[in-house]
Amino acid sequence: MPKMKSHSGTKKRIKKTGSGKLSRPSAFQVHLKSNKSPKQNRQARQDQTIKPADKRRIKDMVPYL
Repeated sequence: MPKMKSHSGTKKRIKKTGSGKLSRPSAFQVHLKSNKSPKQNRQARQDQTIKPADKRRIKDMVPYL
């Protein structure tokens, strides 16, 4: 059976943490930052973990992660 192909865009955005969880960068941080509050900009610097409900969908996109 041939290898499965990973989704290229997803594998660039998702990484696995030391405990095995999946993390992703926060959204809404590319441009138009001056309209957002300082608190929103500060909190969006942190990576966010992917919810368990979405984990299976991500694993189908990136099987070797």
